[in-house]
Amino acid sequence: MKKYSNGNGESQVPNIVSFGTKVTGEIESDGDVRIDGSLSGKISAKGKVVIGKDGVVDGEIHCKNTDISGKVNASMEVKELTVFKTTAIFTGDVTTSKISIETGAQFTGNCKMAGMETGKIKNEGKKG
Repeated sequence: MKKYSNGNGESQVPNIVSFGTKVTGEIESDGDVRIDGSLSGKISAKGKVVIGKDGVVDGEIHCKNTDISGKVNASMEVKELTVFKTTAIFTGDVTTSKISIETGAQFTGNCKMAGMETGKIKNEGKKG
């Protein structure tokens, strides 16, 4: 079986939940996870989580990076980049460092940008 570079710079076989497959429970991975089927539960991955256009997730997602093209109803904690593709339908809460929402994607919920100070504006260079 062909190995791929995971989100941690290591080489491994990717973890895939294929179209037509339904999983209830928890997935933990040291690498990347791709969902083209259905998952009801929690994903914890040290690499990237990809939800394909036919993928459905209901639960929680914790990962380094994520690309969402399918339907997600979840609470997400993403360390780096969250991308919602054109076909994405998202309902829930996201905590991430960076976010990209393509035109056509549906986003319903809250987004918290990790590492950003809310309610504080620095007035640098101003004397007074």
